[in-house]
Amino acid sequence: MQAIDIMTPKVISVSPDAEVRDIAQLLINNRISAVPVIDAEQRVIGIVSEGDLMRQLKNDDDGPQSWWLSLVSGGKDPGDYVKQHGRKAHEVMTPNPITVEENTPLHDIARLLEKNHIKRVPVVRDDKLIGIVSRANLLQGVANAAVAPTQSPTDDRHIRDAILKEVEHNAGVQTGNISVIVNGGAVELWGLVESLEQKQAAAVAAENIAGVTRVDNHLGMMPRGFGYS
Repeated sequence: MQAIDIMTPKVISVSPDAEVRDIAQLLINNRISAVPVIDAEQRVIGIVSEGDLMRQLKNDDDGPQSWWLSLVSGGKDPGDYVKQHGRKAHEVMTPNPITVEENTPLHDIARLLEKNHIKRVPVVRDDKLIGIVSRANLLQGVANAAVAPTQSPTDDRHIRDAILKEVEHNAGVQTGNISVIVNGGAVELWGLVESLEQKQAAAVAAENIAGVTRVDNHLGMMPRGFGYS
């Protein structure tokens, strides 16, 4: 399996000039913990996470300054100041984030997340954002990969794309917090939805896609105020 087989294709993103307060509201409304920052050509130039926004709550006097930083900056770090007081995405984001290509194997992604202590990684094609892989996506994909496929990965990807489209456009379920894993026509649904009706609708949508041989519905209910990363 590769990144394209497990990624969340519908990625909520922001522009470099997006307001910090709007980004915070976006995270809350969509129950996510970070958003990529993309330029006009859809290239990923940064990521704004809950951690980046939490810096805005820090007091300027929190924590000791290193002695050398005090010497060169007069006791204040201009980078920290921008992070704490910036009002735009490009001012508070973590720049130049790690990304992966759509054909990156799962074990390489797992190693990347572990080595860099990150929770998610944007997926790009020709340097343009096409999806995102989180730890949850990865764990689900690794667990499913133990089952030997009975048809080609290309067929499974077509099935997965069809399921995501049906769920999003006709079943009335947002796919931002859902992972769809297809292996040999067998489908596993993971993630969180807002109601039992949405859980059932997602399963029915998958069952009606040509080529699907089985649907295992592991979707759970989303607690109020929950952030899914």
